[in-house]
Amino acid sequence: MLSVRLPQLFDIHQVPKVFREDGIMSGYRHPRSSALDCILSSFQMTNETVNIWTHFLPTWYFLWRFSMLCSTLDFLTESYTWPLLVYLLLICLYPFTSSCAHIFSTMSDEARHICYFFDYGALSLYSLGCAITYGSYVMPDCWVNSWLHQHFVTIAICNSLFCTSMSCYSRFVELQFPHKSKILRTAAFVVPFLFDSFPLFYRLLSCCWGSCSPSEALASHSYHLLFAFLTCFLFASHLPERLAPGRFDYIGPIRVLLLQDVQIDGRILDEGHEPAVDVLDDEPLLRFSLPAALHEEMHFLRAGSSWL
Repeated sequence: MLSVRLPQLFDIHQVPKVFREDGIMSGYRHPRSSALDCILSSFQMTNETVNIWTHFLPTWYFLWRFSMLCSTLDFLTESYTWPLLVYLLLICLYPFTSSCAHIFSTMSDEARHICYFFDYGALSLYSLGCAITYGSYVMPDCWVNSWLHQHFVTIAICNSLFCTSMSCYSRFVELQFPHKSKILRTAAFVVPFLFDSFPLFYRLLSCCWGSCSPSEALASHSYHLLFAFLTCFLFASHLPERLAPGRFDYIGPIRVLLLQDVQIDGRILDEGHEPAVDVLDDEPLLRFSLPAALHEEMHFLRAGSSWL
């Protein structure tokens, strides 16, 4: 019977600094994982599993919603629906790209940076999609045809380009200036959100002042903004994992106990070499790299042969 051995997981002191996350003490994947190991790791409990699936599953939900709207709206000939079409395409692209970024981010140091560059770019495109939609459907009547309305999307494009560049640059200074990197990356996400949502803020405040009647759309937008601010706060503060390091490595207060059959010399990984771990001798083998899943299978076969 065909069996698949899932890749080995490691603690924070066993991986290079570029792979470490504040308050996350375990559940790290091998920093030189193969593409197959990365895919297999999405089916085991690591500190990225929740990130992967909470982006991958919504992609299919948004695709389903898109297909339902395609059956009721004429996206091809009705120009009024084109901003919505752009938004729907980007809202499907962003979570899928982010899911792939989290899956393949442990193939190497360079691959990690490249994966998150694509992640930041997809997030900026989603932000641009919001700006296009808000500029078309949410712009207050008193702002229609104003200078802001006419240049709203152009400014949003410039914001997306600049903030994507800033968030990518923040990765290069992350190890030397972690606080500066965090501020740059957070600002790169917050600035486009605030600008793109400006018409929405105006409408919400107008309704709070009694200038409009409450509606179902108003409640939905309020929840959207609430969760957006909550997401920004959790991203910037690293709560709750900062308060209890190691207790939130996977999800909530539940921590999975791992059987560590392999020990890796953290010094070797930090120096940038590419060790392969031989689980038969429990020693790192420099200049010889095999997927962790294959080593696990070799260990399993050797153990089985000793029973015969």
